[in-house]
Amino acid sequence: MKLGRRSLIRLILFSVTAIAVLFARNYILIKENARQQILIKNNYTRAVEDLAAAADNINSTLEKQLYTGTPKQQSELADKLFSEANMAKAAMLQLPLDELQLENTYKYLSQVGNYSRALAKKTSSGKVMTREEYNNLKRLHEYSKSMCDKIWEIEKELSEGMALPKDDNEQSENSPIGITEGFTEFEEGFTSYPTLIYDGPFSDHIMEKQPELTKGKDKVTKETALQRCTSMLKVSSNDLFLREESAGKMPSYFFSDKDSTLSCAVTKRGGIVSYFLKSRNPDEKKIEIKEAVASAEGFLSENGYSNMKVTYYERVGNICTINFAYEIDGITCYADLIKVSIALDNGEVIGFDATGYIVNHKRREFPEKRVSKTSCEEKLSPYLECFDEGKALIPTEGGGEAYCYEYKCKSESNRDVLVYFNAETGDEEQILILLESKDGTLAI
Repeated sequence: MKLGRRSLIRLILFSVTAIAVLFARNYILIKENARQQILIKNNYTRAVEDLAAAADNINSTLEKQLYTGTPKQQSELADKLFSEANMAKAAMLQLPLDELQLENTYKYLSQVGNYSRALAKKTSSGKVMTREEYNNLKRLHEYSKSMCDKIWEIEKELSEGMALPKDDNEQSENSPIGITEGFTEFEEGFTSYPTLIYDGPFSDHIMEKQPELTKGKDKVTKETALQRCTSMLKVSSNDLFLREESAGKMPSYFFSDKDSTLSCAVTKRGGIVSYFLKSRNPDEKKIEIKEAVASAEGFLSENGYSNMKVTYYERVGNICTINFAYEIDGITCYADLIKVSIALDNGEVIGFDATGYIVNHKRREFPEKRVSKTSCEEKLSPYLECFDEGKALIPTEGGGEAYCYEYKCKSESNRDVLVYFNAETGDEEQILILLESKDGTLAI
């Protein structure tokens, strides 16, 4: 079929127009892709700069804590350190670290502020920091210096365009460090990290064991895990997305909202929500501590946690964190720990941590043959007056548990003291001094 002159001209015009449109579309896509790459790089650069600034502040504040000798200055530095550590964690959430297992890094940032606060509370009560506690601060400071150096290296690489990940989230081939590799190197550097005992009695070594509650449980899908998460948080599944997965001793799915103001972890085996956190800082106090405790108790009951006993609480700003321990047959199992944080402006549950419960909770057999309570009470120091007694299961340094009689006492100086005697052997297992204030209780 032969085309006429007019038809040929129309075909040529149509072809030229189509080619022009295609080139224009490709040009727009290339420009849009370049713009997106610039935005991604700018966002990563800003996040790394924020993280580097927070790491610098953590480093300098820890060094100051090594040199301060007054409770007032310790307290001020501890509050500052706690805030800086939270800023560092917030910045890390903005970086492409989903595939990495950064348990030690996140643990470091979580513990550095809390440990400092615990020491500040101790010194404010008139106690003197021990050499071991100063050594712990020194080692924390050494890690902070290492973290600073590594993050500033990453920032330099990123600013020079060498550490920006490709579209498939893989690291650029010509990057000597890169975002992910830099954090991996720091994560692997935790070789002599100190064990910190600070968060109330018997809550240390939580992550040193294989979780009891997930043993033998089937692995759940990420969809099921998301459903468990949204059910507890009472949010839509459209509000959260899978941010990362972790291995380690408690393999988990980690979910977050797009602004990283809400995060939640669910165990891969059993699909148990291990923690969640809402990044909200209440600016006023409208409810009392007893109302906060009631809100926390109601939340645990609603989510299937029964026989949980309030042990201690701590108020920081307008947030109250209540510690619960599992109780059976009048025996308090302190290692089966759950923490619930309540906003004191409206009673909202903004934090939940069941890690201790998941790691330690199991069916237990308690010994029938025991020494008498009276014989143990007779061994109490003459400087203590017992006003209450009970039964408790406490962790031992070797990773086991000891069934004990718990004696609540007053010292001559009106100190509250807890003394634990092994119910099987009659040996004195543990002594804790309780430092109580309107903001909570610290055990040393």
